[in-house]
Amino acid sequence: MNKKTRVLTFDIEEWFHILDIKNNLITDWDKYECRIYENVEFILNELNEHGHKATFFCLGWVAERYPDIIREINRYGYEIGTHSYSHNIAYKMTPDQFREDLVKSKSIIENIISKPVRSFRIPGFSLTESNMWVFEILAESGITIDSSIFPAKRDHGGYCQFLIDKPVCVKTRFGTIKEFPVNTVSLFGRNIAFSGGGYFRVFPYNLLKILIEKSPYIMSYFHPRDFDPNQPVLSNMSIKRRFKSYVGLKSSVNKFKTILKDFKFIDIAEAEKLIKWNVNLLIIPEKPADIKVAA
Repeated sequence: MNKKTRVLTFDIEEWFHILDIKNNLITDWDKYECRIYENVEFILNELNEHGHKATFFCLGWVAERYPDIIREINRYGYEIGTHSYSHNIAYKMTPDQFREDLVKSKSIIENIISKPVRSFRIPGFSLTESNMWVFEILAESGITIDSSIFPAKRDHGGYCQFLIDKPVCVKTRFGTIKEFPVNTVSLFGRNIAFSGGGYFRVFPYNLLKILIEKSPYIMSYFHPRDFDPNQPVLSNMSIKRRFKSYVGLKSSVNKFKTILKDFKFIDIAEAEKLIKWNVNLLIIPEKPADIKVAA
């Protein structure tokens, strides 16, 4: 891997696509205010101004209702992947449900941009030791790049036992997946992610800058709502979830602009060319309990 590989990615979903909210059902989503146009426009303008590449993992539900947003991202030349169709936690789905959801989202996006979708990110980083079958379905469905592993503790998802926070090949019966996990840092006696979402919003910029400078590999992950301080507040949220979803929104725009000025980011497609993929190989056997990493 290159000495410094900093990857910029966005999960393109609406402000109300927050997990673990009681009665936040897909059948009700059309009732909410649409805010994604303005928020995506902000992202595209900032990237264009500073000359950064980025990968956009787009939700199939969003692509189906607002295809012009996907076309605009594609028109700018950015790499487009899928973020599932219905934004469900994967370990609560059956393999058949996951496959159907993936194929649906992939098909919708491919029909819009007229090119294959080969990259994926699971909602909520909900790929754990209990559902490693996800890799088999990804490979079977034509996905070759994944960025779903979060090798640290989370409220939903997170794979603490993964123990790898740098790119690795995942070998399945249907082909090999190149995995780009979220990077972590040892802080306060535990592994912590800092390069996206609520972590990016809550950490002071001076600390973020130090952590980015010292990390040889960065996998960022942002959402359009991360830069929308005026978004509504969903009901039925716990105090903890409300804090995590809305903390730091007032300062996130300037923080994001600053990070784009201070660092150079690339997309997954370019990062893929910089990785020495023969260093680590994660083998997914028929029995998940036998998963191993081979040099």
